[in-house]
Amino acid sequence: MKNLDNKINNILGGIDLLAPWVIRLGLGIAFIIHGYNKFPLPPQGLINYFGFSPALATFVALSEVFAGLIIIVGGLLNNSLGNLITRLGGLMVVVIMIFAFSIAHQEWFITVKLFTSEQIFLFLIGLFFLIKGNK
Repeated sequence: MKNLDNKINNILGGIDLLAPWVIRLGLGIAFIIHGYNKFPLPPQGLINYFGFSPALATFVALSEVFAGLIIIVGGLLNNSLGNLITRLGGLMVVVIMIFAFSIAHQEWFITVKLFTSEQIFLFLIGLFFLIKGNK
């Protein structure tokens, strides 16, 4: 087992620094796409389905795009500002997902559906970046 582990480490050891970027880019791109798909502004789908005001619907769409962008941009800045930006992006994702759960997916709370949906993973990855930042 140890020999196999060493071989895998030798193969992947040079690219292990990319692992956080896989998660960061996945989350950032997902949020950018989710927000962008609500364009043009104001998003009529949110207004019609949830009864949001045009201002709130626009805020939701722009917040999703912005959260995705700053998750990615925060990782490009290798300083305390980048760390803070990443944490802000993580916080935005967490808040957006809590509202999504409570407004759009109320029936999912503490059910199998919650833990088998993409939404729980978006929430958990956002929480990861909120807690960890760039460190």
